[in-house]
Amino acid sequence: MRHSADCMSDAEDAVTELIEALKQNGLVFPSVRVEVASYARESPCPLIELGRTAVDTVRRLSALLRRDEGGAVR
Repeated sequence: MRHSADCMSDAEDAVTELIEALKQNGLVFPSVRVEVASYARESPCPLIELGRTAVDTVRRLSALLRRDEGGAVR
């Protein structure tokens, strides 16, 4: 059985949310997308490709993830 349209739509929405959250923090992952094979694959749920990313972007993302809500590094 293929993924339901709702499952694929949810994955596409998650990608959109991630892209917007990254942009709000000055980060761009140019290859973020729903894995193409997910559109034809059977369960489990679709995978999201984060794609190829420059080293400096990965470091900035790592620093961002280490910060708490107040901006302090954990």
